[in-house]
Amino acid sequence: MLSSRSRLSLLLSAALATPALADEVQVAVAANFSAPLKAIGEQFTRDTGHQLVISSGATGQLYTQIRNGAPFAVFLSADDTTPAKLESEGAAVKGSRFTYAIGTLALWSPKSGYVDGEGAVLKQNAFTHLAVANPKTAPYGLAATQVLAKLGLTEAVAAKRVEGQNITQTYQFVATGNAELGFVALSQIYQDGKIKEGSAWIVPAALYEPIRQDAVLLDKGQEQPAAKALLAYLKGPQAAAVLKAYGYRQ
Repeated sequence: MLSSRSRLSLLLSAALATPALADEVQVAVAANFSAPLKAIGEQFTRDTGHQLVISSGATGQLYTQIRNGAPFAVFLSADDTTPAKLESEGAAVKGSRFTYAIGTLALWSPKSGYVDGEGAVLKQNAFTHLAVANPKTAPYGLAATQVLAKLGLTEAVAAKRVEGQNITQTYQFVATGNAELGFVALSQIYQDGKIKEGSAWIVPAALYEPIRQDAVLLDKGQEQPAAKALLAYLKGPQAAAVLKAYGYRQ
């Protein structure tokens, strides 16, 4: 029979052998990155035990929620200006911000052969509806308006534009046939090096400002080891592999 001292020794040994207590991380993520984050989150949980609680939406909408006291610990934006703004306003931890991904814009239709590889379908203007995310709240929507301006098509397609609140809703407009084509995040239609369905034009980067997607540790996460662990994980090789699979650059 074990003595009290022996039992205590065994309990201490077991405690030291057990990983730090797993925790939940409340993450606000731009809609374009919700699917990749879920994939990264599964690996993160396996490797660390921490669980992600994900809330996705347009970057502008998430900013408003954060400023109104939403309980997020980490913010993964679709731009680099919103996290910088939160930092300057004292709502995020200074020095924690970094670019976790560079997004790519695509013009997409679920119909095979509908969108050509050069985007000439836009100039032909034979479609009825073109889906674009709200440029005021969604960086991919802003990028789409920049492309149309560069191509001199802003006025030509103005009456045909249907606007999604965020890039997820924009994708849904096209996927459900409410718009024949639309500007979406490449990550929504791309996996393992190819377009998953339909036809697409991967828009040349020269036609829009780089979509630098920054992450930042919010004030509510500054005392949370799990939140800091997630940000570190996003810089690692496991996350890099997922980013590449979804068509992001780093």
